[in-house]
Amino acid sequence: MKKLLNILTFAALLGAVGCTQNQTATIEGNITEAAGKTLYLDCIGVDHVTIADSVKLKGDGAFRFSVQEPECFDFYRLRIGKELVYLSVDSTETLKVTAALPAMSVAYQVEGSEDNLMLKKLVNKQSELQHAVQTLIRNSGPEVGVTQARIDTLVQRYKREVRMEYIYADPGKPYAYFALFQRLGGSLIFDPLTIRDDVRCFAAVATNMDLFYPEALRTKNLKSIALKGMKHTRPPQQVDYSALQDKIVEASVIDINMPDIDGVMRRLTDLKGKVVMLDFTVYGHEQSAARVIILRELYEKYAEQGLEIYQVALDENEHFWKTAVENIPWICVRDEEAPYSSAATVYGVRELPTYFLINRAGELVMRDTMVKDLEAEIQRLLKE
Repeated sequence: MKKLLNILTFAALLGAVGCTQNQTATIEGNITEAAGKTLYLDCIGVDHVTIADSVKLKGDGAFRFSVQEPECFDFYRLRIGKELVYLSVDSTETLKVTAALPAMSVAYQVEGSEDNLMLKKLVNKQSELQHAVQTLIRNSGPEVGVTQARIDTLVQRYKREVRMEYIYADPGKPYAYFALFQRLGGSLIFDPLTIRDDVRCFAAVATNMDLFYPEALRTKNLKSIALKGMKHTRPPQQVDYSALQDKIVEASVIDINMPDIDGVMRRLTDLKGKVVMLDFTVYGHEQSAARVIILRELYEKYAEQGLEIYQVALDENEHFWKTAVENIPWICVRDEEAPYSSAATVYGVRELPTYFLINRAGELVMRDTMVKDLEAEIQRLLKE
């Protein structure tokens, strides 16, 4: 089924354990001006860093390391003293790195991976932030509060740019994950527990990783962080912690809780036990009516067997939406933040319509781009 519209167009219109597999990837290249130096290859795990390999460089600075193919993606760094080059590995690719001391950290080149080019830009961007903050501190006067305010402004600008250019642009990429754990002065730049906009970033990346790497330790760890953050940042009036606690622990989807046409709050995680089609759409598009007919046929055919549709409408006009969905038999809620929907952002939705399939255990198992035959997938999930 064709997409109704790109979500950016829509906005305009509406105003670890890695290193555990058998196959290998290669990291090779040359570090010049480093004869006699030891080059270390560190593997950056979920909660620790280990030395994966090392080599004493000769005059030409050539090196070659083989690393095991990761279960999702792994991060490595080349290290000589305090000079570091960060790399991501997500397949049996060959990465070629060239650099020279003493500026290896910022002036290196990497070939063989577009993701690593983005990772380099991200690392350099963080280095620029670090330098700007250090300059402010060195040049600060006696007014500490003024200096702190300027630092906060720099950090907030950095976070806005990284959210849009590296995280929300493609939450499934290794550099999106890497951005979440960057530090400034020893502290995480993105707060996974207390700042709501930051928590949404963690949730967006976790959701995408859960689709493609559900069993990976990085995925499970990030999901745990995101769910804890969502619990702590919910507005008090929307949270019943005693009732929600088990759902947060047990659910494998990022929860959505929005009002339906009658103003009743409908929570996605309450549908555990059913096969759920989580559908993001907009009723104010000319192709919407035809799509509703297709969904109605599916719903009427499989609802009694346990299928439910949880539809998130991103219509800006509430009255139009209510009129359009008056006779819809499935659950349809409206995101009042549309067209800048945080729910759509968290789920990595960039085109409309976009749907996801959730099994009876409440696990997100597939998004539309992975589905060849929607009805066949629904039948399969209903039988599980």
